Amino acid sequence: MTAAAKPIEVLLVEDDAGDELMTREAFEDNKIRNTLHVVRDGQEALNFLYRRGAHIDAVRPDLILLDLNLPKYDGRQVLERIKGDPELSAIPIVVLTTSSAEEDIVRSYKLHANAYVTKPVDLVQFIQAVRQIDEFFVSVVRLPGR
Repeated sequence: MTAAAKPIEVLLVEDDAGDELMTREAFEDNKIRNTLHVVRDGQEALNFLYRRGAHIDAVRPDLILLDLNLPKYDGRQVLERIKGDPELSAIPIVVLTTSSAEEDIVRSYKLHANAYVTKPVDLVQFIQAVRQIDEFFVSVVRLPGR
C-alpha cells in the first residue's frame, strides 16, 4: 500500500473459520491497515449491507470479499442482490472461493463480480493472494468515494 493510500472498509463474507483466520493473518502479515468486518452467511451479509438487526451501525464497505458457498443465501444470491441494487452495485466484489469450476467463474462474472479468485490451499500463497487483492484495490484502483 502506498503512503498516500487511505485505509478502506473491507467486508469479508466467509463461513469457514480457518479461511477467516488466514485472511486476518494476511492483513496482519502485510501490515494492511484496512478495517476487516466479517459476516458468516449470506443473510448476515445482507443485514450488514442494509444495516439491519445487529448491524444497524454498520459502515458501508469499500470492498467485499465474497465466498460462494455460504449458508442461508449462497454467494451467488448475495452477489446478484448487491449488483441488482443501485445503492450497492458500485461496491467492488471479489469472489474469493475454493471453487475453480468454470460454471462458477462464468456465472460470477455474469452477475457482475469485479474479480474471481480461487483460494490457494497453501497459507503462504493465500496470504500472497490477499495481499495482491489489497494492493490492487487500495493502491491501483480508484474506488467510489475515495
